[in-house]
Amino acid sequence: MQRNRPPSTQTINVLLALAADPGRWRYGYDLATEVRLKSGSLYPMLVRLADRGLLETSWEPSPGSRPPRHLYRLTPTGREYLTAWTAPIDKAVPRSQTRLREA
Repeated sequence: MQRNRPPSTQTINVLLALAADPGRWRYGYDLATEVRLKSGSLYPMLVRLADRGLLETSWEPSPGSRPPRHLYRLTPTGREYLTAWTAPIDKAVPRSQTRLREA
């Protein structure tokens, strides 16, 4: 059974970071640094987002004996998903402004 709960703030932040340049492949480490998440939180999130079709993943071969690196980027479905969840946030008026209007 699929649950339709709202995405976490951390998930939205990861999607927003990827949406800043949707065609660009990003390393998990770079995303972790940008959104200030530890790898134990970020990588399971990236796997779930990829499983849902919101992210594309690819392996980049590394030179020499270094292991390959995993890359991520937003899919068109991921962009639509992000737009659907952030649109209500963009239209919301902060409470501080509402209180000033009431006064």
